[in-house]
Amino acid sequence: DDDNTITSIAGIRRDDTRKFTTRGLTRITRHPLILPVVPWGFATAYLVGGRPCDWILFGGLSCYAVVGCFAQDLRVSREEGSVGTVFQTESSRISQQQTLGLNEGGEEREGLRLFFDETSFIPFKAVVDGRQSLEVVLKEFPWIQLLVGTMAGVVIEERILQLLREYSV
Repeated sequence: DDDNTITSIAGIRRDDTRKFTTRGLTRITRHPLILPVVPWGFATAYLVGGRPCDWILFGGLSCYAVVGCFAQDLRVSREEGSVGTVFQTESSRISQQQTLGLNEGGEEREGLRLFFDETSFIPFKAVVDGRQSLEVVLKEFPWIQLLVGTMAGVVIEERILQLLREYSV
C-alpha cells in the first residue's frame, strides 16, 4: 500500500490521516473521550453516598483523567511523540521517514501543531477564543448519541448503585 499514513497489524488497519482532523467533539476539547470522566467521577461519588472513600475513589479517577490529558498535551508540547497509538516499530518509523525524506516526524509534528492551534484542553475554550465556531460545534454535535448514551448511562448507573446498596448492607 503506497499510503504511508495507513498502518496495519494482524489485518487491522488504522488510518492516521484522520487523527488530527478537527471535527465533532474535538471542536469542544481535544480530549473528548477522557475529560467526561471528570463530571462522571464527581457525580458518582455524590450518588453512591458521598462518604470520604467514595470521594477518594471517584474523585481520584476524575483527577487521574485530568492529569492524563495534561500529560498527553505536555508530551506533544515537548515534541516527545504523538498522542495515540501508531502500530509501527521504531525501526520501521525511521525507515519510513528516510524513504519519504521527512525530518523526525515532521509531517506528524506539523499536524499536531495545527490540531493544537485549532483545539483546546479546556472544554469550549477554543469556541470562546474564536478558534472554533459555536454554530459549527452545534451542527456537528452528536445529539442523538448524547441522548441515547445519557439514558443508557442513567439506567446502567442506577442498576449498579442499586446492586452496591444491596450488597453493602
